[in-house]
Amino acid sequence: MKPRIYSGAKPDAIAEDLRPLCDFGEDGMSLEELKGLIEERLVPHLSNYGLPSFHSFFNSPPEAGAELGGVVALRHNQGVTNWQVSPGGAVLEELCGRALGRLFGFPETADATFLYSGTYANQQTLYMALHRRAEEEGFDFAAKGLSGFREPERLVVAVSEQAHFSVRHAVRMLGLGEKSLLRVPVDGRQRMDVAALQDVLSNRATRDHVCAVVATTGTTSTGAVDQAGAVIDACAGTRAWVHVDGAYGLAYTLVPEWAPLFAGFERADSVSWDPHKQLGVPIPNSVLFAKRGADFKRMAIYGEYFNREDDPYPNPGLKSAPSTRPMSALALAASLRHQGMAKVRERLRAPLEAVKAFAEKLAGAPDVELCHAPDTGILCLRLVPKGTPTERLDALQLHIFRRFQESGERSVAITRVGGRAALRFVAVSPAVTTDALLESLEAARAAAKDL
Repeated sequence: MKPRIYSGAKPDAIAEDLRPLCDFGEDGMSLEELKGLIEERLVPHLSNYGLPSFHSFFNSPPEAGAELGGVVALRHNQGVTNWQVSPGGAVLEELCGRALGRLFGFPETADATFLYSGTYANQQTLYMALHRRAEEEGFDFAAKGLSGFREPERLVVAVSEQAHFSVRHAVRMLGLGEKSLLRVPVDGRQRMDVAALQDVLSNRATRDHVCAVVATTGTTSTGAVDQAGAVIDACAGTRAWVHVDGAYGLAYTLVPEWAPLFAGFERADSVSWDPHKQLGVPIPNSVLFAKRGADFKRMAIYGEYFNREDDPYPNPGLKSAPSTRPMSALALAASLRHQGMAKVRERLRAPLEAVKAFAEKLAGAPDVELCHAPDTGILCLRLVPKGTPTERLDALQLHIFRRFQESGERSVAITRVGGRAALRFVAVSPAVTTDALLESLEAARAAAKDL
């Protein structure tokens, strides 16, 4: 029997298995008994990201160096908000952020902060963009909020149609509302249409109200890489803050053959990145870079006993909202130090090449419709068996997806590209090879015959 992604059990059955773990009675149990309970009742229901048949999301098992760093951080339970909480942790986060800035080619003025997820990174960068706009208009955004703007209802955040939904969360949480989102069309490769963005920025009715433009280098649906440099050039001479959401794709700038796709990203006002995706470091582990480190000062809130304004020591917590933050930098630094950058590039290159070869092998297949040319490690496709009515093709893709879910043996995702349902094959772990992707396609073909 092939190894399974997870047990394949239904939610009710999983809940029944896990109930003893949440039976918080008066009597405890030994660590050995507890370990046995977890291994028997929980582990079979956890997803195994390291299997070659896992093709659905940006998860991978912990890399050995990252696991060591995670264990040390957990053992000491170190919060790293400031020097008082953890002298070593606070300094390590500061050092690691600056070292990452150099690794990715940001200017010397750049700085970074660690966050819980890319969602929070995108939210913070829009706050910083609004804060800068407020300063230009002569008021303190931290004090007055949106009410300080003359026409807050006209503020605009321009994003690609393929931008991550976390940007929607951001405008909701900041009080801008989804009405502030101006969705820029994508081109045939699912990238932001720069010409369409230029039309937005040349329109007097909207130009001065665009407070931020968000480009995505590696969209979550198709892996498309917006032309960051061209987007930044289009925004030159405007008041827009340019943010690059590189949560998924930024790591691939380290692979020389793929780096040209991302040209110019380092000139953005801010860039987000999730190392936990390709590098196999423990969650939470997200980073927000600012081209001008001084921009992080807009986040600072000082206290009488904590993060005092006169404190001369490193306080990473002044650069972002969480006042309790884990020592995320340790797992990332330990992983990169353990592997060395040559092996890191090798790790990153493998899934990119696997998906590229997968697409090439499928070109011309009569029962496969490729939805795009892959920029990164994602390929969306539709199975179109001969004789299947067009109106049933969306249902067919959903049927295949559900069959995979029910079996627990393989995992693909489903999305929509150009308004049509598509199967989404993702390669993040180096364990995912072209052959493994082709095997899953064959399984999809078999599932299609059942409909």
